[in-house]
Amino acid sequence: MNFYDTAYYLNRECTWLKFNERVLNEAMVESNPLLEQLNFIAIAASNMDEFFMIRVAGVKHLIESGVDHHDIANMTPQEQFNAIESMAHILVNEQYRYLSIIRNKLLTKGLQFVTVHQLTEEQKIWLNTFFESEIYPVVTPMAVDSSHPFPFLSSLSLNLAVLLRTKKDPAVRTAVLPVPSAVLNRIIKVPGTESPEKFLLLEDILSAYAKHFFHGCTILEVTPFRVTRDADLDIDDDVEDLLTEVEKSLKKRRKGAAVRLELAYNASRTIRLFLSHELQLDDQDIYMIKGPLDCKIFARIHGYDYLRYKPFTPQPSYELAGTAGDFWEAVSSQNIMVHHPFESFTIVENFIRLAASDPNVLAIKQTLYRVSNESPIIAALSDAAENGKQVTVLMEVKARFDEANNILMARKLEKSGCHVIYGIQGLKTHSKITLVVRREEEGIRRYVHLATGNYNGLTAKIYTDIGIFTKDPLIGIDASAFFNLLSGYSDPPVWNKFVVAPLNLRERIISEIDQEIAIAKTGQKAKIIAKMNSLLDKHVIAKLYEASCAGVKIELIIRGICVLRPGIKNVSENITVRSIVGRFLEHSRLFYFYNNGREDVFISSADWMPRNLNERVELMIPVDYEQHKQRIKKILHLYLEDNVKAYCMEADGSYHREEVSDSRKKVYAQLTLLKKVEERIKQLE
Repeated sequence: MNFYDTAYYLNRECTWLKFNERVLNEAMVESNPLLEQLNFIAIAASNMDEFFMIRVAGVKHLIESGVDHHDIANMTPQEQFNAIESMAHILVNEQYRYLSIIRNKLLTKGLQFVTVHQLTEEQKIWLNTFFESEIYPVVTPMAVDSSHPFPFLSSLSLNLAVLLRTKKDPAVRTAVLPVPSAVLNRIIKVPGTESPEKFLLLEDILSAYAKHFFHGCTILEVTPFRVTRDADLDIDDDVEDLLTEVEKSLKKRRKGAAVRLELAYNASRTIRLFLSHELQLDDQDIYMIKGPLDCKIFARIHGYDYLRYKPFTPQPSYELAGTAGDFWEAVSSQNIMVHHPFESFTIVENFIRLAASDPNVLAIKQTLYRVSNESPIIAALSDAAENGKQVTVLMEVKARFDEANNILMARKLEKSGCHVIYGIQGLKTHSKITLVVRREEEGIRRYVHLATGNYNGLTAKIYTDIGIFTKDPLIGIDASAFFNLLSGYSDPPVWNKFVVAPLNLRERIISEIDQEIAIAKTGQKAKIIAKMNSLLDKHVIAKLYEASCAGVKIELIIRGICVLRPGIKNVSENITVRSIVGRFLEHSRLFYFYNNGREDVFISSADWMPRNLNERVELMIPVDYEQHKQRIKKILHLYLEDNVKAYCMEADGSYHREEVSDSRKKVYAQLTLLKKVEERIKQLE
């Protein structure tokens, strides 16, 4: 049987849109607090922005190139674009329908978004003063005519298109008013309002006061619009100075071609034709919006805790809490596993701080992919270098949308004396690893931290990830060899435990699946559980289909993209796919293979996607420590039992929410994990 048959695969872009639909659906889940419902709309909007900047822009490039290209589902670029356009328009319409429902609910809770015309006379007097003092000095109107070409508008900026007439000339003229949302709050609370508290949007104020920018003119129409531009960087790796090349590409990103126009639904045909002509966009690229453009702003509403999730505090590591307190001694006696955000990321930051100040630590080596601009880790690495330690950091300056921040952090590290590597030619370094070399009585010892997620204390509060601290000498040897591979000219060694992309990760995954196939063919139990963000690699998927046909039971927990089709007769009948969309973003990559009862368990930085397996430096690490192996098994089974936040995938790529019958107990995996870690800490106390 040909398991590579395109009929067995789904289109990547369509499966991503299905994922964002699941995110958006959380806005209508009554058990989510009201402002959290609104936040899911903001998250879905943010996701769509990035999708258009990268994925839609990429499909458009393929169409323009005329290359005869077919994707994994045998779709041409034009067919992909048509499918995207159809699904995206429906999704956006749903987004604003949901927004309207939530805004009505907010009114019942005493929060109301109003227009200028709904203000009282007293409130209008306040607004006049506010406009004159806070808004008017910041805004610069831009005429568009033969002597004033259409201005360049940066990607995702909000603007107002204005139609007007002058007293001297009856001809209709056009202008652009930029909305200064980068320097002023877009959501403005009307002072002195009580139940309901009233809020204005900055663009609504500008629309109402547009005449103040065009004295002597008659305003005919003011319409908000927003442009999305191609933001995919074309970086030449074969250059002497990669840092300079990335910085050049970042400047080009601002001026990428327009790929989407969002326009208020009541815009006149004149404005629509004017903007589509100036931006060189077709009708299918235009999204008519029934509500405020750019719903990301709703994530910026602060306060009102009674309309949010019950606050939680990430707990200390209960495995570390059960030790004597000396970190080096604790990791020497047993591996320590932490599960974020249920357990605090502070343990990781403290590990780097401790290494930076410990006089017995000789060297620190770390890979950084995404890191916050106020990261304690950056500060600790700088301190370590200033304390005379050998500090080597691989800073991936091609991490999408984090390039500028990573360059800034890299220069800060270099200034303090760290040796900074800017990645490997042709590859992105996506692995998550820290190596600390320490002198002890017995000699030189290596302490290693390995993780599924980034060294970012901000995202660690909302992403689920797993990290492991170990003093395992074989892992330490592999870690040293790994950093030598990144920083020098070393050939890949024979690894003791590391599985490394792009060297042998796909081969090891396929080998593990083959192992289950061989066991299944003997009539014995064979099982695979795999949790990841995305599943796209056709070689791995074809092998999973083969395993399913051999009788291997395969349970996949895939948050986002999944082009595998479960439940196809005689192909994937033994495969199930579920997606968990909850309070926290599911980010950990965990893999389980039954292996005739020996149970192979891995954590990894990599999804099963071509880019991860071919174009990135990734790590997959076996979990041999029995306590952690059992703990990860329990986590996986808990996600498989989730019947509150789980969506199950059908063979056609659609999803349905897991149904809970009256007789079944509700299982919400993330909430259960949160409660369990709190209970364990209390028991230790």
